[in-house]
Amino acid sequence: MNFEIVPVREDEKEILRNLLEKYLYEFSQYELEDVNPLGLYGYSYLDGYWTEEGRWAFFLKVDGRLAGLAMVNDYPEAGKTDFCISEFFVMYKYRRCGLGKWAAWQLFDRFKGTWQLKRHPKNLPSVAFWDKAVGEYTHGDYRVESRADVAYPDGTAGDVFFFST
Repeated sequence: MNFEIVPVREDEKEILRNLLEKYLYEFSQYELEDVNPLGLYGYSYLDGYWTEEGRWAFFLKVDGRLAGLAMVNDYPEAGKTDFCISEFFVMYKYRRCGLGKWAAWQLFDRFKGTWQLKRHPKNLPSVAFWDKAVGEYTHGDYRVESRADVAYPDGTAGDVFFFST
């Protein structure tokens, strides 16, 4: 399998929006969010990835096929850091093949500095994934805090990783 992480061009925004809907649908089981009157979840920050500094969107690809997305920004939620993973999604077909860890590590290498990454503690596959991906990348040099100040819409405190690259 050939993995790629490709910056999303503005003319590909609709493709990213479509992938985000799949991601947000899957994530709704944890956040308990409803769709809007159009039957969509929507992503209010999408346009900002082309109109504001400090936002980067990427497609994850396997053998040239869309396999997920990754979005990074420098708008920290839980204290000052250089970068955040704002969204990260690997489609089911491409999970457990190494793409997710590879992509996360590519981002950590591309954006050197201090990082934070928030995960929903009820999303057990995500908990296992990020524990392993961040733990291996940092050789255990990270911390995780349960933060009520960055709670999810369902009221669950967010788990926030802090580490450096």
